[in-house]
Amino acid sequence: MLWPFNHFRKPRLAPAGTIEAIYGMIVTQAREPIFYRDLGVPDTVNGRFDLLLLHLWLLLRRLRTAHGGVDLSQALFDRFCEDMDDNLREMGVGDQTVPKRMQAFGEAFYGRVQAYDQAIETGAEALAQAICKNILNGAGIDQARRLAAYAEAANADFGQTGDPALLLGSFTFPAPLREDETS
Repeated sequence: MLWPFNHFRKPRLAPAGTIEAIYGMIVTQAREPIFYRDLGVPDTVNGRFDLLLLHLWLLLRRLRTAHGGVDLSQALFDRFCEDMDDNLREMGVGDQTVPKRMQAFGEAFYGRVQAYDQAIETGAEALAQAICKNILNGAGIDQARRLAAYAEAANADFGQTGDPALLLGSFTFPAPLREDETS
């Protein structure tokens, strides 16, 4: 028998459609051509992966402080893992190798989250250095600074976004900064 008051004990997860919509927003933003064309992100599997991680981190960072954000964070991380698993299989990675690659993805995710969290608390230059190392393969500090300015703007925007809007996916990422906007 279902207990009619279970919803008082455990918060409800966001509907699957909301999770898909929010994850889709993250993926869409990470695929914006300006990141690759103007900001030096390598247009490779690794470059796209790293940019996806940056955007996922930005949202998960804000969700840590949102009422009900923990469950949505977990659901988004789970969706990210499903997406990575699906992508590996589409690329022809065998069943024996997928768990090892997924472990590597998890290590990359947690390593970058830790680096970005520390860097954003330290300041813009520290975030630029972390982005340069993790996304731009150690080259292009000027482009890394522009990416860091974008990440800080997104972080500030998310800080101003109310919890209900975050949980429902009623937010937008800021537009990436073009070179003429950073001078």
